[in-house]
Amino acid sequence: MPALRHHLTLTTNFLAKHTKLRPKVALILGSGLGALAGALTDAVDLAYRDLPSFPVTTVQGHRGRVIVGRLRGAPVVAFDGRMHLYEGLPMWQVAYPVYVAQRMGASVLIVTNAAGALVESLRAGDVMLIRDHLNLTGDSPLRGENDPEVGERFPDMRDAYDKRLLAIAQEVARERGFPVAVGVYAAVLGPSYETGAEAKMLRILGADAVGMSTVPEVIAARHAGIRVAGISVIANAANPEVDGAPTTHESVQATVNAASDRVRSLVEGLVERATT
Repeated sequence: MPALRHHLTLTTNFLAKHTKLRPKVALILGSGLGALAGALTDAVDLAYRDLPSFPVTTVQGHRGRVIVGRLRGAPVVAFDGRMHLYEGLPMWQVAYPVYVAQRMGASVLIVTNAAGALVESLRAGDVMLIRDHLNLTGDSPLRGENDPEVGERFPDMRDAYDKRLLAIAQEVARERGFPVAVGVYAAVLGPSYETGAEAKMLRILGADAVGMSTVPEVIAARHAGIRVAGISVIANAANPEVDGAPTTHESVQATVNAASDRVRSLVEGLVERATT
């Protein structure tokens, strides 16, 4: 963690030379949701590869850029594309954007992802608000020496997903006339999709949806004292009892793209009400 502090200084000093905005909210945009970055106004757009000490994503559909601008008038930093543990990065680098956002001034994180449904009540194209998670990656961004200036050694994760933000998201969806589910998200290592037996195991453990991201950033956010809202777009049926075509990365992106207007509406409502 002391090394993390050094990297954060390099990254945030560079960003400070390109924008004077102090974001209140951070957005992490998952597979197929990069179009949401276009909603930001007065924006500065910087590629990950140009930022000192910033890791680079290698996954199709994750553009790999930081956008600092305004959404509904509120200052926001958006990370268009995320890093994944399966890319070979250490866990602290997967969660690195969260610590950058906290250094820049963000106190709220809205994290989005594409996920596979494990329960029959969820179908491709549905939007699920995350109320809790299962970390089945076998790792944590907090492994190793802790820096008390970044966060406490043993953060409490019982309320990892902020209840007030969850209620706001439900209210926004209700007012704008589209349904949302609420459920538990399981994070696995990937990049292979789940076997039938693995999907059954996850369902028995209490998961409603499964993916390969999000949990590292949420752990880091709670470590850094940031409130979290999580949004999953159900992109496929991981439930082995539901028949369907084989899951591909391209099909996941296409399904998520189709739901992007609803996700954008949720994000805008969350940003507007969480910062007032």
